[in-house]
Amino acid sequence: MRMLIAFHKPFGVLSQFTPDGSPWRTLKAFGFPPRVYPIGRLDAESEGLLLLSDEAVWTDTLLNPQAGHTREYWVQIERIPDEITLDKLRAGLVIQGEKTRPCRARILSPAPALPPRDPPVRFRKNVPDCWIALELTQGRNRQVRRMTASVGHPTIRLLRARMGDLWLSDLGLQPGNWLVLTKDQMTRLGL
Repeated sequence: MRMLIAFHKPFGVLSQFTPDGSPWRTLKAFGFPPRVYPIGRLDAESEGLLLLSDEAVWTDTLLNPQAGHTREYWVQIERIPDEITLDKLRAGLVIQGEKTRPCRARILSPAPALPPRDPPVRFRKNVPDCWIALELTQGRNRQVRRMTASVGHPTIRLLRARMGDLWLSDLGLQPGNWLVLTKDQMTRLGL
């Protein structure tokens, strides 16, 4: 049927339809049409744009690092990084024995206006936080969290804001909502 769905995945939801024994909810709770599957994953503690489709070939088209499709993540981290730290992220880091691909990294100022998270993000009075944007062309397991931790800035909150030229903010989706993408929106993804 060639359907592509954009979903604003909320915190606490697995990017799969079957439970894995964890306390997290699954995609089954959101009433998706039959025979659609997630394109890539966001871990249960991450939020944001998740695509689902009934067309398996689109997974490789959108996620293969060789294709160079970008994904932008907005990351709330502990402490304010300096330019040297951002350069380390940009150059790529060795994570679990493999170097990540170079990426773009910048401080988001002002901080993005996002819906509140449920449960709320922990607040630490004595530890400042900061929002950064990371633009990646690969997506290894928990890569963003591992990257920020390896440079001494643990992730507090993580949201995928964009895939290709398709921005979550342009779709008007609140957490837990989804819509079937139009041909124009699919074109913005290079499909």
